[in-house]
Amino acid sequence: MASAMSANLWQPAGAYDSLATVTVGSTAVSTITFTGIPSTYKHLQIRAISRYSGSGTNEGGALVTLNSDTSTNYNYHLLYGTGSATGAQGNANTNYMWGPDAPFGGVTASVFGAGVIDILDYTDTNKFTTIRALTGYDANGSGLMALASGAWRNTAAVTSITFTAPSSQSFVQYSSFALYGIN
Repeated sequence: MASAMSANLWQPAGAYDSLATVTVGSTAVSTITFTGIPSTYKHLQIRAISRYSGSGTNEGGALVTLNSDTSTNYNYHLLYGTGSATGAQGNANTNYMWGPDAPFGGVTASVFGAGVIDILDYTDTNKFTTIRALTGYDANGSGLMALASGAWRNTAAVTSITFTAPSSQSFVQYSSFALYGIN
């Protein structure tokens, strides 16, 4: 039975195509942008690992904007847990959505945050664009895990995505953001 099955390779529907990857070099950067996104996929996904350069001992989510739009037509909701506390927050009529969380430079050395962000139906011009993010990091017993969602109240197809580090922070060397198209 196994030999009969081994000749048939199965590929799941909705395969992921790698579109672009940005990895920060030796000079920290405050923004990472994907432009020229093709309109040939159903959804987009960004997989990120990142850390910030500042000296703080907290963390922060990268700010997500679409199509260079920095007006106040975004909103987001966030649920998080730290191992010792839980919380929620949200913001309406703001100029960004919540993206991947990462530790500031004062958190345990060499700890990076990880996140997966889905941008759903990014070419559908009949509705607003929504995102969802699962993100977090572990710092040897402390850290954070968060689930976020957001909406861009605009019906334009998404052609660019920008991730901006929180105020007074920058993405450090080896931070990496990979963009995928989902069929």
